Amino acid sequence: MPKIRKPPPPKVMDHLLRRHQERLNSSADLLELKHWMESEPIVPAGKWFKRFSNFTLAGNGEMPSTFLTPGMAVEGEEVH
Repeated sequence: MPKIRKPPPPKVMDHLLRRHQERLNSSADLLELKHWMESEPIVPAGKWFKRFSNFTLAGNGEMPSTFLTPGMAVEGEEVH
């Protein structure tokens, strides 16, 4: 199983930053994400998602792909 890629490639990072701005994630949300990413999490090779307090991060393999708001549909394996 792969570890999440840090940092994501520029195009992915740009997309994540746009989604952050659209969803108005707080600084506390980003700090929660930062701590999780620093733990070098292992993620499935396919689609996955990680639930946080106020948002969900979705990804595919080593790449995070988007932020989802509570209630949005998720696909893949849940990462803890």
